[in-house]
Amino acid sequence: MFNINDLIRENIKKLIPYSSARDDFQGTASIFLDANENSFGSPLVKWYNRYPDPHQLKMKQKLSEIKGLPVSSIFLGNGSDECIDILIRAFCEPGIDNIVICPPTYGMYEVSAAINNVAVKKVPLTPSFQLDLRAIEEAVDDYTKLIFICSPNNPTGNSLNREDVETLLNNYFGIVVIDEAYINFSRYRSFTLELAEYPNLVVMQTLSKAWGLAALRVGMAFGSEDIISVMSRIKPPYNINQASQDLALQALEKVEEVNEMIREIVKERKELEIKLPKLRAVKKVHESDANFLLVEVSDAVALYRYLLDKGIVVRDRSKVELCQGCLRITVGTPEENNNLLKAIDAFPV
Repeated sequence: MFNINDLIRENIKKLIPYSSARDDFQGTASIFLDANENSFGSPLVKWYNRYPDPHQLKMKQKLSEIKGLPVSSIFLGNGSDECIDILIRAFCEPGIDNIVICPPTYGMYEVSAAINNVAVKKVPLTPSFQLDLRAIEEAVDDYTKLIFICSPNNPTGNSLNREDVETLLNNYFGIVVIDEAYINFSRYRSFTLELAEYPNLVVMQTLSKAWGLAALRVGMAFGSEDIISVMSRIKPPYNINQASQDLALQALEKVEEVNEMIREIVKERKELEIKLPKLRAVKKVHESDANFLLVEVSDAVALYRYLLDKGIVVRDRSKVELCQGCLRITVGTPEENNNLLKAIDAFPV
């Protein structure tokens, strides 16, 4: 049975969180002399002389409306990478505990674990890029605190079988983290709809992909109030800057415009799925629910360098497990996609 108190590190249980000046103040005021800010402001932007809301309440309230989740179930990080790091720091004792990942997958799970001196158990996906449940079961031990899975997966692009993920959630009593960075491009529903059913579930999303705000570095984690409370206690006090909060709030008012952009990206992805296999250099285009395609080609390294010479940058994934001979290609604008197709078509095979 899942019990969060069995997972939290002892030092985190005893931690007294840092209390910022804005944590101490409640209500309204016209003069702020509590946080040692520059009261004269900046010559560049006058209104950014004050520290940002450490709890990002306005953003969380808007996300609560959009996602249909309580504010207490929402954590905002400086990119999803901060969410990953905080989860590992909160629940994994360095040098003792471990996490499970399923390569090929997003590389920051392993990097964050290594930074925190937490062991990583790798359970590769099957050749069809799905979870190997039996192997995961064998890998999990008493010190496995977190299982990270990515769906739709990066770099393969496919969604994981929902039934397999539910099997994990029902049979593993640590925390299952589902990274849904690309969920907006998928035909499958988000696991955020299942949070009330699974107290051991954390779902990560981001404003970097579908929302087109990668430069703002805003990641989201959704989970039970207990888990989100632990994460909030150990985050830096002002981890989301005010400019990011302001611009993100403006973007969150434009849901329908974002949905239209998502539809256009999916349309372009489908066009590439049709046209790429017709090119001589392309062997296979893997099915994708993301805003990119994993493409097996005749000579990945040579084609990668050839495209670089043409001013086109793709990602060489040919040395990644199960992705031999593959390039990962982001769906671009119609003009960018046409230029890509022309360049690959001209590649001497």
